[in-house]
Amino acid sequence: MNDIEKLIEKILSHFAGKDFVDELEMAKKEFFDHVIMDPDRNDQYELRMNQFFDWYFFSRKLSNFGQTPLEACLLVRELRFVDSELALLNVLKKNVHSLFEFAKIKGKDVYIQDIIKNNKIVVKDSNVLFGFNEEEIFEARLVQFDGKWIFLKGFCFHPFSVKKIILTEVKKFRKNTDLDPESFIFRLMKMRYKFEQYKHVKPEMIYSQEVLA
Repeated sequence: MNDIEKLIEKILSHFAGKDFVDELEMAKKEFFDHVIMDPDRNDQYELRMNQFFDWYFFSRKLSNFGQTPLEACLLVRELRFVDSELALLNVLKKNVHSLFEFAKIKGKDVYIQDIIKNNKIVVKDSNVLFGFNEEEIFEARLVQFDGKWIFLKGFCFHPFSVKKIILTEVKKFRKNTDLDPESFIFRLMKMRYKFEQYKHVKPEMIYSQEVLA
């Protein structure tokens, strides 16, 4: 576990702890649409929980704060941060959350394309080297620390067959930079979950119906 992951865990230990049981339950219902995540029956359990906690930490506003745990952590007296942790908080606040297309792996370097911002990123000495497929679109969150990009734990991989559907929608965000892609990325994640629930339905049908809804 690197220093960034340790800091996230420290903050989540408070905001996902005993005083936030109801908040966490409400967030899980919102994220998983009331589907119970059973680690014994879901082979994607760990990946899904990583996605959930990334979303809970970075994106979801807490009911009593009106801010995300990342934004609200400095308001909590029990959470005391040393200077090095305060510096890492600034790194986390500059995280890049987007949709990416995998290009290649060279050695331990992962080459990806941010398809919303339309720029290339090289994750040198990547902490993640497995699970990628050529030309596959996936959701991820990265931070830049000491001049190097680092993947955070939450990934969502979308079926190759829906790539064209996603790229068609992404063009809207490229043309209009005032649009916020966060809600679209979240909707895509929900589509992926729906595909997992209804494996007898082609993913193109699920994604096209949801995107056009």
